Amino acid sequence: MPRAADLGIRIGFLEPGPTNSVLDVPGVGLGHATVHRDEPNPPQGRGRARTGVTVLVVAEDAFERLVPAGGAVLNGAGECTGFITASEWGSLETPVFLTSTLQVGRVYDAAVELMMERHPSVADDFTIPVVAECDDSYLNDARRMQVDRADVAAAWERALASRGSDSPPDEGSVGSGTGMSCLGFKGGIGTASRVTPEGRTVGVLLMTNFGDRRRLTVDGVPVGRLLPADPAPDPPPAGSCIGMVVTDAAVDGFGCSRLARRIGLGLARTGSVAYHGSGEIFLAASTGLRSDRDGTYEGAASVSGRALDPLFEAVVEASEEAVLNSMLASPTVVGRDDHRREGLPPDEVVRLLRDHRRLT
Repeated sequence: MPRAADLGIRIGFLEPGPTNSVLDVPGVGLGHATVHRDEPNPPQGRGRARTGVTVLVVAEDAFERLVPAGGAVLNGAGECTGFITASEWGSLETPVFLTSTLQVGRVYDAAVELMMERHPSVADDFTIPVVAECDDSYLNDARRMQVDRADVAAAWERALASRGSDSPPDEGSVGSGTGMSCLGFKGGIGTASRVTPEGRTVGVLLMTNFGDRRRLTVDGVPVGRLLPADPAPDPPPAGSCIGMVVTDAAVDGFGCSRLARRIGLGLARTGSVAYHGSGEIFLAASTGLRSDRDGTYEGAASVSGRALDPLFEAVVEASEEAVLNSMLASPTVVGRDDHRREGLPPDEVVRLLRDHRRLT
């Protein structure tokens, strides 16, 4: 499946990194465990599962050497464990685990067990894993617990193995994005990156599950209004979006919260209005500045104030492109009760952008 850049779509002005993904930030890894099964409906079986787990490793040693972090909420109808602690302390000490709404408890339990296996001191110096969710119940049968500890462990191992890859990670209907919908089409996992003129890298990871078709906008073109209407009735356009920014710039926790807030601007460019029932929850982290477990920085934040402006640009551009990648990488998916989400047709998108002279 093509990515936005493969189609000649150029979002913004900054250049992407080598893989145009969050993997362009050194030490960062991304892995998925996809759960796709077709069984009889409950109680005879587990129904149609279109779900999974995605794990973002910001730094493998984040428990020993904390990573500055901060968060922002555009609309808070969602859940992200560990968000309050990360915001209060200005740091992140676990991977970020993404899944579907009703699987949060299972993923959290597995994350705690796996953390204690890797770091026995967790039993004495507690940690709260970051587990964030979106509701995939339109396509996924949420009446049964579809993920388990093995899925979390597998996604984590794949994230570690992906570090340093020269290829972008899988996107679209994979891992936690398997059952997600976005702007009236199939959504899921999307990522993109930007490099600032100062040479700092910013990567964005999104789990997209928001918006309605008529608002879909691609590089300023109202694609949703120009494509044929979907004959299938839409569910209420609430949904959610979980967003993560990672940069190698030396930014402290407060600066990270400012970076996280800019994800919402990228979503808005694609058509998001953050509906009442939507949960847009964002986190940002910096691998360029570390601290011990008491919160004492190893160095000093060198990027703050107006020096953050290029990073703000990078976050907005990468967020906008990550939404498009999450949709373009997703094929049509049929799930529970024969609910169907069409994949965004790349040929039609190209035609409309060419008509509007937006292709490079």
